Amino acid sequence: MESTVKKKSEVTEIANPTYDVVFKYMMDDIEIAKLVISTIIEEDVISLEPLPQEQPTEKMNPVDNDTSITVYRLDFSAKIKIAEGIKLVMIEMQKASLPTDIPRFRNYLGERYSKPEEVKITDGKIDRTAIGAQIYCLYFLGNDIGYKKVPVLKVNPQVSDAATGKRFPSKNKFIEGLHHRSWIIQINFLKGRRRNEAEKLLAVFDQSYCTSDQHIMSIREEVYPEKYHPIIRRLKMAATDSKVRKQMKKEDTEISYIRRMIRDENEKALEKTIKEYNEKLEKKDEELEKKDEEIEKKDEELEKKDEELAAIKKAQADTKKALEKKDKALEKEKNARVEDKKIIAKLKQLIKNAGIPDAT
Repeated sequence: MESTVKKKSEVTEIANPTYDVVFKYMMDDIEIAKLVISTIIEEDVISLEPLPQEQPTEKMNPVDNDTSITVYRLDFSAKIKIAEGIKLVMIEMQKASLPTDIPRFRNYLGERYSKPEEVKITDGKIDRTAIGAQIYCLYFLGNDIGYKKVPVLKVNPQVSDAATGKRFPSKNKFIEGLHHRSWIIQINFLKGRRRNEAEKLLAVFDQSYCTSDQHIMSIREEVYPEKYHPIIRRLKMAATDSKVRKQMKKEDTEISYIRRMIRDENEKALEKTIKEYNEKLEKKDEELEKKDEEIEKKDEELEKKDEELAAIKKAQADTKKALEKKDKALEKEKNARVEDKKIIAKLKQLIKNAGIPDAT
């Protein structure tokens, strides 16, 4: 009887491509590089050739005073098949594990714009017609840039009428020659995201597959589309390459050293900030103390003025009382005179009635 038990899928161990040396090992295979780039940019790369690489960034290894490469920058010239024919582009591919690598992106991109003569086609010769070709930037980031839960960001220049907002196609030699396109892969957000072909391919970067050894990832090859199996096989080879494994260990030391430097710099910056803040507080306290003294002095002056005002008010009240008393006295005197005049008038009338001659 045929067994109904399904064969358990096998686990495959691959090298972790977030390590620079593994990333480079993977991309050194031109066919794999074409597959990776084509899938991410969603365009058909029919020809790809590495460009001469600049001296990679180096940091001093504090353990053995040796230098170890911390970051790889990969540049390619490419022919892309489009509806109108063949498009020549330059591919600028960079990977960063730490946020401090970001300024380097700007420097490298500036260098690429300033050296158009390095554009090459598949025969290895410079093609002058490719000068001014658009630059495609692919950034693989170990840190997120603020767009949460989005594994792949696409940035494409948009041409529009500044007055009306009407949009135009961006396929223009002048526009493409001065404005690059970008694809930003946020590795931390790849976990469980398989919505399109790019995310399915980039699943090999999903750090949730890491084993207890961060250098190695454990995956099941059958869950990946067959067209991406060459990538897995290449990473399996990297996992067994002694030179690659040794370099990964050096990168661990390097990254640890850089993180320690960043932490120390941050602590120094924090101490400096706290010191400056305390100095500002101390200065503010002195200013406030001076203000308090000025306010106290003003209060004393106001208190004195209040006393003077109270004295003036008291004097005004006393004056008012005196005037009221005087007015009453005058009114009484006035009334007395009126009474006297009435008496005199009555006496005159009596004298007149009595026939006594008026003495006046």
